[in-house]
Amino acid sequence: MSETKTIRIGAVGISGRGSGMLNLLLQIPGVVCPAVCDKVPERAARGLEIVKKSKSYTGYEVHSYLDYKELLAKEKLDALVIFTTWITHSRIAVAAMNAGLNVAFEVGGAASIEECWELVHTSERTGKFCMLLENCCYDRKEMALFHMVKQGLFGEVVHCEGGYRHDLRDEISLGRENIHGRLYNFQNRNGELYPTHQLGPISKVLGINRGNRMLSLVSMASKSRGLNEWIKNNKGEDYDLYGYDFAEGDVVTTIIKCAHGETITLTHDCCLPRPYSRNYMIQGTKGCFMEISDRNALLVMDGVTKSTHEWEHFDEHIEKFDHPLWSKYTKDGVKAGHGGMDYLVLSAFVEAAKDNLAPPIDVYDTAAWMAVTCLSEQSVAMGGMPVPIPDFTNGMWIDREPYRRGVYCLEEVCDDFFTDQAEGE
Repeated sequence: MSETKTIRIGAVGISGRGSGMLNLLLQIPGVVCPAVCDKVPERAARGLEIVKKSKSYTGYEVHSYLDYKELLAKEKLDALVIFTTWITHSRIAVAAMNAGLNVAFEVGGAASIEECWELVHTSERTGKFCMLLENCCYDRKEMALFHMVKQGLFGEVVHCEGGYRHDLRDEISLGRENIHGRLYNFQNRNGELYPTHQLGPISKVLGINRGNRMLSLVSMASKSRGLNEWIKNNKGEDYDLYGYDFAEGDVVTTIIKCAHGETITLTHDCCLPRPYSRNYMIQGTKGCFMEISDRNALLVMDGVTKSTHEWEHFDEHIEKFDHPLWSKYTKDGVKAGHGGMDYLVLSAFVEAAKDNLAPPIDVYDTAAWMAVTCLSEQSVAMGGMPVPIPDFTNGMWIDREPYRRGVYCLEEVCDDFFTDQAEGE
């Protein structure tokens, strides 16, 4: 890939998250953003301002839109990035692929299995790719663990856990004031609403959609109390959501069974006081990694730690097992955005989109990971009954075409792309 090659990327959704991602996107060499869109006029104007104030801006013409359909009809683009609310990602992505664009969108769960299949069929029919911007696949810790798994240090992986455990009571409760979509989902849905942050890295560790797949899941939800308590203490009895009967349980637990016998447990927990954690755990025949909080993770491993009966802090070992992408990234200078992983996932997308190459997170990954949300809702509604998970590859997971190797590959650690010779090419 030539870093000097220009790519024209439009951006839809300029919220707080979208603003930050657009800023990072414009730092990637070769990226030009001639069109921004948000249905809120102030946010659309903000997108215009972000582009024109970026260091890479060269004075090219930039337009802002309130309707993504108008943007797609009028603009000549190569790709589109989508930072809108969860339930709008897929419809905008489908429209973009039908318009001949490669597309990437922010994380979130699917509202229906139909929307997942539509993403798959549209991508297959148009030849355009659809990449979920699952930044956690590129976090330093997750990439180091992936590196360790591929070196065989965990032995055979048997069980993984993960989740989204994040005190968001204020963000959810004030969704209308801040124009944030989480509130409406928590009012109306009960299930694993935000599965992909740890399911993405886990899927890459377990070879999901490439030699393995998720077969079924069961989900259970606790009662809902956390949001009511926060509203009572912070907004008072006169607030219209005081005493509201929120659908989403405070803690939702989902267990997934895989084709080769592995199990995955996901936990969604956003309405109770607690430190942030993605709750990552990998258990294999030679060792175990366990995340306690975002800044505290533990490891036991044959031949690595002093004992398998006493935890050691993972930070004491991470440099030894760093993924070469992070070794290079640290040397070159880590960019902003959730510790640097935002810039990496956007860079992976841009690299693929510039030359219309296969992305490291493809439409089959995107569909499978997002589908957990609506399937979890079904299982919760039926009291924890098992629900089958569709095979979005239609059997190809058994014998897929070769994946694309490279710097951002998430199927293997491509050490040869990080040699001095490869860097100089």
